[in-house]
Amino acid sequence: MNEEGIKAKKEENFSEWYTEVLTKSRFVDYSEVSGTLVFRPAAYFAWQTVANAVDKELRAVGVEDVYFPLFIPERLLKKEAEHFKGFTPEVAWVTEAGDSKLDERLAVRPTSETIMYASYAKWIRSWRDLPLRYNQWNNVVRWEFKHPTPFIRTREFLWNEGHSVFASREEAEAERDVILGIYTKILREYFALAGIVGVKSESEKFAGAVNSYSIEHVLPDGFAIQGPDFHFDGQNFAKAFGIRFLNKEGKYEYAWQNTYAITTRELGVMIATHGDNKGLVLPPKLAYVQVVIVPIPKKGMEEKLVAYADEIKSMLKDLRVKVDASEEYSPGYKFNKYELEGVPIRIEIGVEELQSSSATCVMRDTGKKEKVSREKIGQRVKELLEEMQKRLYEKSEEMLRKSVHIAYDYESMKKTLKEKKGIVHAPWCGGAECEAKIKEETGAKITNIPFDQSALKEDAVCVYCGKKAKYMANFARSY
Repeated sequence: MNEEGIKAKKEENFSEWYTEVLTKSRFVDYSEVSGTLVFRPAAYFAWQTVANAVDKELRAVGVEDVYFPLFIPERLLKKEAEHFKGFTPEVAWVTEAGDSKLDERLAVRPTSETIMYASYAKWIRSWRDLPLRYNQWNNVVRWEFKHPTPFIRTREFLWNEGHSVFASREEAEAERDVILGIYTKILREYFALAGIVGVKSESEKFAGAVNSYSIEHVLPDGFAIQGPDFHFDGQNFAKAFGIRFLNKEGKYEYAWQNTYAITTRELGVMIATHGDNKGLVLPPKLAYVQVVIVPIPKKGMEEKLVAYADEIKSMLKDLRVKVDASEEYSPGYKFNKYELEGVPIRIEIGVEELQSSSATCVMRDTGKKEKVSREKIGQRVKELLEEMQKRLYEKSEEMLRKSVHIAYDYESMKKTLKEKKGIVHAPWCGGAECEAKIKEETGAKITNIPFDQSALKEDAVCVYCGKKAKYMANFARSY
């Protein structure tokens, strides 16, 4: 197992550690196309679990699932000018089919606004057709030329993309808190991740949106990274695509729209946040195997120990349990293997456990051992998994809290970014020029302007220009 173990230290070389953990744990592998990934069973299981959980929440609030084509005609992509300008550098184009050149270039879906809204314009005629709230699960291609990093920055990724249409601005804007609330719940209950919710600055918003909102994380290396987002698109796309409806007064007006998404990037944030120098640490709900039972052989007792391990497994109903009674490897090798793969609980079954009718549970995140009686094993293991989920979330929340530093002047801001990294929560006048200058001089951009503005003092001035501050903004170097 030494050959497969993690050699890089998370605290010393985060980047090397991260890629080692992902590949040596058999979570993902690199494909033959640069910048793309192969999701191995554990990774795809985690994503499918997230997708099912999000889908259930969306259905509960009235969102329906659809599917639109992978290919988008160039003429559609050009319809909304700001949107086209924002995505053109990342678009992969199909120009030929077999030996024939296509009459029109087809974009390989970078996002689906344009292909979907051409249909929306046909389907929406009256106020009775609204609201229209559709979501699709798919893959998108954005041909990133920056350094590809598994999950964090890849040329293809998986996501949900919700596209809602409403009759009024008020209805559209009210959807924001519903969707961000769903994402916050999923981050907490599945990924065990904390984040900062806020609005994007004008320069950082989604191409074509009126306002963009995001949930931001900080990774252990001190760099920020964007999580799920929500975009209030106003009437921009409705006007570009002619999405109009006859209102109750018999007059035509343009509809109001939103878009939102959570992506497989979140799997990378989860691994980077929870993993350690032994390998993955997977939150229980997203673990492909939640409990592994390892019989510790003793000559002449092998069959009884395996039979007892199978009996313990039968008592862990509704959990994903594996018994590893293979003879090729030692128990120590197996312990290392399942720690590397991030299995939340290891149960050791030896002669002592057999004779005392018990089982020894070992937690992946803390290494803590607990002997549990056979009669209580079913209930106790579920409790241990819940406790682990709670610990992981609290640890993520604490890490985020310690990564946010307040600075009210520019020198303090620069010093903090250099020495502590993380997020600097600082007063900003709202001016694009100050934002651009700070980014140019420090490498830190505005990740978002958090909804929590309690640190904004009445006499606060912009950290850069000294004019009266409008907001406390979060500045950070980011992925």
